Amino acid sequence: MSQPSDYFPILGIHEFAEKQSQGCDLLFNELSGARSIDEPHKHDFFIINLFEKGKGNHIIDFVEYQVGDHQIHLVFPDQVHQWTIEKETVAYQLMISREWYENFLPALRFSSSYYFQHPAFTISEEIYQLLLHEFQAIKKELHEEKTFWEVIKKRSELIGLLISKSVEGAFKDFEVYNSNPIISKFLNLIDEHFKTERSVSFYADKLSISANYLNIVCKKNLNSSASSLIQDRILLEAKRLLKVSEMTVKDIVYDLGFYDHASFSKFFKAQTGMTPSQFKE
Repeated sequence: MSQPSDYFPILGIHEFAEKQSQGCDLLFNELSGARSIDEPHKHDFFIINLFEKGKGNHIIDFVEYQVGDHQIHLVFPDQVHQWTIEKETVAYQLMISREWYENFLPALRFSSSYYFQHPAFTISEEIYQLLLHEFQAIKKELHEEKTFWEVIKKRSELIGLLISKSVEGAFKDFEVYNSNPIISKFLNLIDEHFKTERSVSFYADKLSISANYLNIVCKKNLNSSASSLIQDRILLEAKRLLKVSEMTVKDIVYDLGFYDHASFSKFFKAQTGMTPSQFKE
């Protein structure tokens, strides 16, 4: 049974581009006043939200974050999000195409799995002013008769570096995620293979270490077994598909590599306390 590779209402960056061609790689938006995305959805591009003033809540991959003044909120490609923002909010937004995002990632300096744990954070007044300057400079450049894309690219890289400067050491688990390269490599491999590979030994082989050692590293650093990290990723995808896709539960069972409906339901209920159908509703 062949399925299309993706089932989400995915919003592409060109859908947000009014005056620019479909090939645009970066967009600037200003957000002011109340707005609401009630239906969770995902994008195939990267979003950096810079809040000057903010009030409301933002749900990213089923975790709720409060919106506040002088905050950064990141939404990565393929993440599911929705928000309700109140009328006093003023924010600036950069949307970066998937192609540019791949090149932009090194500027964030730490593994994307670390940012998935901390997609929303408050920044200092000093960093806020530096970021605001870069956002406004990008806005100005985009309005030039002939846009100098190389300058925009460099400014967006500087924004990435300022963001990484802000998060460095800001959260208790910073050292955990960033001191041992095995962790971020393992989490990236899970992202790549979780639909087809469940065994810890598969990932350990890829990392050229023993399954036992991989487990020790995960337990020591993340207080979690290697197999439960794989299961967490499968669960996240199951939630995304149930909530945002047009797929039937039967299709999801096959897509995520489960033997049958019963084994998927058992897995999902053990993790969430709900059946897949209850979660979908």
